[in-house]
Amino acid sequence: MLVLGIEGTAWNLSVALFSEEEGVVCEAESPYEPRAGGIHPREAAQHHAAEIKNVVAEVLRCASSKFSLSDVDAVAFSQGPGMGPCLRVVATAARTLSLALKKPLVGVNHCVAHIEIGRWACGVEDPVVLYVSGANSQVLAYRLKRYRVLGETLDIGIGNALDKLARSMGISHPGGPKIEALAEKGKNYIPLPYVVKGMDFSFSGLTTAAEEALRRGHPAEDVCFSFQETAFAMLAEVSERAMAHLNKENLLLVGGVGANKRLQEMLRKMCEGRGARFHVPARKFLKDNGAMIAYTGILMLKSGVTTPIEKSAVKPNFRPEEVEVLWRE
Repeated sequence: MLVLGIEGTAWNLSVALFSEEEGVVCEAESPYEPRAGGIHPREAAQHHAAEIKNVVAEVLRCASSKFSLSDVDAVAFSQGPGMGPCLRVVATAARTLSLALKKPLVGVNHCVAHIEIGRWACGVEDPVVLYVSGANSQVLAYRLKRYRVLGETLDIGIGNALDKLARSMGISHPGGPKIEALAEKGKNYIPLPYVVKGMDFSFSGLTTAAEEALRRGHPAEDVCFSFQETAFAMLAEVSERAMAHLNKENLLLVGGVGANKRLQEMLRKMCEGRGARFHVPARKFLKDNGAMIAYTGILMLKSGVTTPIEKSAVKPNFRPEEVEVLWRE
């Protein structure tokens, strides 16, 4: 089975062709880079609209020695969650390709796609999942045909919190990797709000306190170090509690913020302390990517799930637990 996947929920426009036998056949991307500040939804959508034809064409050219358009079994696209203007560009392109090729259309939940590509890449069957990206921060586990959200942020996602802190320091988007680099130079821990409420957590007060520490003259390196140590400890605590409650021995880290080496280190040590196993896919599968959409499209298509054109409207607030996971036992 061969599926073309299109991802464009936020800043990264990505297209991939995924084969059930070979894995990722070809992929291409075109990231939106804001001139200043964070991601502007309208500008990101305009970028996607201008680039999507070229990105799709690049993937098809790359795959032309092995496959033709007629070999594609379906067109999958990120239906949500994400920025509405960006989602609509991707959905329009996917509908057009689906109709032109006379192939099924498959609307994919972006969060579920992160989980499935992580399970595929790491070869892990039934983990607790820590999903951390720009707007999303959730702890999930599979039960009774759904990915159940066991805990999540009460306000902003960890990625957006990192970007907000970066903007207050005059650092351009994306801010996360630059905060990580500064944190590696930090030596002194500054006490910051640690907010865990049961299985949920909050980052807005932590970000505000970190910005205030900068205004009080604390070195940026120490502030970034302290922010990461506090935020990542919160995520590790809730992840460990989920593993304990469910008696699971595997933790899977997915999402763009999962590329942070310090977060990986803290989660790995937590798992080692429990005698559990920690899994994280390759960096290219952590960020938003077309391969995860195409692969999840294959899983859905094999389960008999397709998306009629009249039901292909985008869902900016699409929750992972809304998806019936028919491809898992």
